Amino acid sequence: MIEEHFAALSGALDKVQAAAPTIQEWGTHLAAVLSGGGRLLACGNGGSAAEAQHLTGELVGKFLNDRQPLSAIALHADTSAATAIGNDYGEHELYARQVRAHGRPGDVLVSLSTSGRSQNVVAAAKTAHELGMTTWALTGPAPNPLVALCDGAIAVEAPSVATVQEVHLAVVHALCAELDQSLGVPT
Repeated sequence: MIEEHFAALSGALDKVQAAAPTIQEWGTHLAAVLSGGGRLLACGNGGSAAEAQHLTGELVGKFLNDRQPLSAIALHADTSAATAIGNDYGEHELYARQVRAHGRPGDVLVSLSTSGRSQNVVAAAKTAHELGMTTWALTGPAPNPLVALCDGAIAVEAPSVATVQEVHLAVVHALCAELDQSLGVPT
C-alpha cells in the first residue's frame, strides 16, 4: 500500500513538472500585485482549506528567507464571518461574499478544490472574475468547472484526493519560491 501511494505521488509530480512555466508566470504576476499594494485571497474546503491557509501563511510570514509581509487572506480562517455567512446566506455564498468584501480589481484569488466542483469555491471564482480579479485554480483531474472558469489552472492528474493535495502543497511551495525570486529575496 505504501509503495503504491509513493508511486502514485511520484507519477503525479512527474506530470505536474509541465506546469513549471505556469508557476513561474504566477510567481512573477503575484510579486507585481503584492508589491503594488494588492492582495491574495485563497479558498478551499477541508484539506484544500488547509492548503489555502498554508499558502497565505507563507506570504504573511515568510517562505525560506525573511522579507516584508505580504497581504494574503485565507477566507475560511475567519470563523465568525464564515459561520455567519453560512447561517444567513448558505454555504454556497461562504467565499463569494468574502471575495466581495476583500477583493479588489487586480487582486488574485487562488481557489483550491480536488474535484474542481465545490460550489462555494466555484462561486468565489465567479465573483472574483466579476470584480476584475485574477483567478487561479489548483484542482484534481480536468476537465472540471473550476478549471473552465479561472484565468489559469493547474489540474493534477492523480488517482486519489490525498495525492492531489500532496502535489498541491508542492505547487504552493514552488509558487512561493518563484514569488520570492521575483521580489529579489536573497536565497
